[in-house]
Amino acid sequence: MINTGKFAGKTVFITGASRGIGKAIALKLGKDGANIAIGAKTVDPHPKLEGTIYTAAKEVEAVGGKCLPVQVDIRDEASVVKAIEETVKKFGGIDILVNNASAISLTGTEDTPMKRYDLMHSVNTRGTFMTSKYAIPHLKKSGNGHILNLSPPLVMHPRWFKSHVAYTMAKYGMSMCVLGMAEELKSSKIAVNALWPRTAIFTAAMEMLGGGKSIANTCRKPDILADAAYFILSKPAKEFTGNFCIDEDVLKDAGITDLEQYSVVPGSKLLSDFFLPDSHLSPEDLQILDASQKIQEEIPQDAGSGRTDNKTGKVFKVIEDMVNEELRKQINALMLFSISGKNYFVDFNASRPFQVSQNEIGKPDVTLITDDETFVKMAKGEVKSTNAFMSGKLKIKGNLQVAMKAEKIFNQLKAKL
Repeated sequence: MINTGKFAGKTVFITGASRGIGKAIALKLGKDGANIAIGAKTVDPHPKLEGTIYTAAKEVEAVGGKCLPVQVDIRDEASVVKAIEETVKKFGGIDILVNNASAISLTGTEDTPMKRYDLMHSVNTRGTFMTSKYAIPHLKKSGNGHILNLSPPLVMHPRWFKSHVAYTMAKYGMSMCVLGMAEELKSSKIAVNALWPRTAIFTAAMEMLGGGKSIANTCRKPDILADAAYFILSKPAKEFTGNFCIDEDVLKDAGITDLEQYSVVPGSKLLSDFFLPDSHLSPEDLQILDASQKIQEEIPQDAGSGRTDNKTGKVFKVIEDMVNEELRKQINALMLFSISGKNYFVDFNASRPFQVSQNEIGKPDVTLITDDETFVKMAKGEVKSTNAFMSGKLKIKGNLQVAMKAEKIFNQLKAKL
């Protein structure tokens, strides 16, 4: 989407904007000459994730925007108040708030530590509410104020709750802010909308959680959300509020039909995001999701009961030979592979000795269920684990974030087989 200059001189406060989607939106609006407040925690370089509030600020200024890098912890009320005050003091007000900061843990109820539960709700729901609360007095003075939350449509289907209810509650809390505040703030001429991607988006965090750069093949770039946000924020506040927008729909309404430009690898099959209504899922997506809802079978307790191809056993022998401290640190979990009914426990937990065993050695963080043929193809790099999951040939129980890290194992295996 071509920049029109519409946001020149407008002040935008963006949470979680030191990298990823938040930074992409900052750069898009910055190209118009907007005043951008980069609100985030990272002031020192992260060992695994690129970007700080200062590096992001330099990028915004390089494209023509003015920028205030402000350290803020949106869990802390005093920190939020100070960040808002600093922004108003620097730029004279606030016209737009983008609530982008978010915490994630794709874990079931028993596997979700309360500390992680509290983090997700403190950042996602409470952080969004609190930042909005303290920005609203300044947005009221704008005359055309906007709040945009990076949160999903409120689709009340069990499939989006079953595997990660704590995370779903936290993200839907952000969306409930949209539902309530949009109506509450209509008379103040403040629009409140939500924006959500139709597909997975490739960011540094996604790379770290999802098994390296190979997952990029199934993703789009953050630019698609930046362009969609630009279009939403361009609309008159009094005419467009209370909407739960999907990036594809927004861009089509804006006349953009070439969505391949946003794919990391044009022409590749894309992975659908969570929380989408059925109308935005393909028949294949629905078939896979519905099938995964029916996975209730118990993992076989008799490790010797299944029959597996000899090639499968060789793969696990290669895993034993190739594992190193770096891989263990990256995965740091107990994984159970159930291959054609036979169990292989692989303990990557960095605090314990590494081992591969066909006997139970503890409660696995995640269980991956497939057949010999699919497993060997994944190990050789002939089939990606994400594609196997999408096609229903790989089923997952437990921590989905850990399951995504299986791609790190397969990436190293294919060079050895």
